[in-house]
Amino acid sequence: MNAPVGNRARSHVQEDAIGTPPAGPTLVPVERYYSPAFAALEVERMWPKVWQLACTLDHVAEPGDYFEYRCGPYGVLIVRGDDGELRAFQNACRHRGNSVCVGSGSGLRELKCGYHGWTWDLAGTLKRVPNRKGFGSLKMSDFPLLPVRVDSWEGMVFVNLDVDAMPLLEYLEAVPDDIAWCRLSDFRCYATLTVDVDANWKTIADGYSETYHIQTLHPELLRCVDDIHAPQRIWGHTGKSDQPYGVQSPRFDGALSDEEVWDAYVRTQGALMGAAEGTPFPADERRPGQTVADLIAARTRAFAAGRGVDLDWADTDRITRLHQYNVFPNMTFLANADHLTIMCSRPGPDPDHGELVIFLTTRMASGAPRNKPADMRTTAGEAEPGIVLTQDIQVLAGLQRGLHQPGLTHLTLSGEERRVINMHRNLERYLDLPEAERMTGGE
Repeated sequence: MNAPVGNRARSHVQEDAIGTPPAGPTLVPVERYYSPAFAALEVERMWPKVWQLACTLDHVAEPGDYFEYRCGPYGVLIVRGDDGELRAFQNACRHRGNSVCVGSGSGLRELKCGYHGWTWDLAGTLKRVPNRKGFGSLKMSDFPLLPVRVDSWEGMVFVNLDVDAMPLLEYLEAVPDDIAWCRLSDFRCYATLTVDVDANWKTIADGYSETYHIQTLHPELLRCVDDIHAPQRIWGHTGKSDQPYGVQSPRFDGALSDEEVWDAYVRTQGALMGAAEGTPFPADERRPGQTVADLIAARTRAFAAGRGVDLDWADTDRITRLHQYNVFPNMTFLANADHLTIMCSRPGPDPDHGELVIFLTTRMASGAPRNKPADMRTTAGEAEPGIVLTQDIQVLAGLQRGLHQPGLTHLTLSGEERRVINMHRNLERYLDLPEAERMTGGE
């Protein structure tokens, strides 16, 4: 049974996004956002050692389904075997290193290198080597595809190049228990959007790791979200923030009308309740004592019911409070009772370029079949994934340029940006940086 929402909601009232202010700001050396040497250290010491979201179970639901995941120079091939098992391998032929399989798809019966024809079964066992006698004594069992750790959680597929890595659930810390009420496994991914960005992967990740920027970059949101009473938690590899929607930000000096709060929600979040921009305030549907958030929740339940999803178990707080989780190094997901958006940032060809990958999902009736998502790619200039995310993307190139300026030696971060700080704290640990190259100040 879920705890009474009224009690849970009241527990948030006195919590804010800052918490206890630190003694001073945290200073982060800025060169780690553009230094080739620092990026090389990440490739050597961090990326091969961390759990990374690669795809969803919708990508690899059936035997013969496959998905190629790339992160910097690393390639991982995820395959659903004939036996139904999910496996992952380093995407390298054991002959001369050619990528065995690229892209994603279905119907694989074997894994055959397109260069010289070495062939493995879907469990990674070498089965055929053309002109094998030319290699002399070559024992087939000595050349399986190199394994990669793979695991799934709530429909998300993670990989780790370190076969001795801690289990995924241990890496996720408190997150699974904290969001268990949301039934994330009922969501289905219908599309991914990869956006090529002129910014470092950390510059991208920082944008979805704090709410400090809402008041300036997203003025529309201030009219329908409380960005001040947005408590944060840090667990280790992971962190969390949650924000109540359907209410105005306390930053406004005057009170907005219910109609104005509704209009702002419709403009920025209306798709979540099936409301097109301009949908009028439903005054005729309002019952005595109902808040704007209650009306949003009622519309969201009706929208879900239209696709066969019962949200009667979710009260207003479950539907309108957005829970955002960060998973080191590069992932966030945002969830409430009828919403799940997952985002990852990944390194590009050099430290000044990266990718933002957005996984778009919808909640379906429990046990709904899985269909292949549409995987799309675009540029930052062309991407329009909604008003808020578009604003986030458009600021990134300017951020990255500014980081190069010779007078800027450090980022200056506040307690409200503690999830950004935590990412750097973990990064310093994985890279084993000397004290002189670490953050200073803060707590």
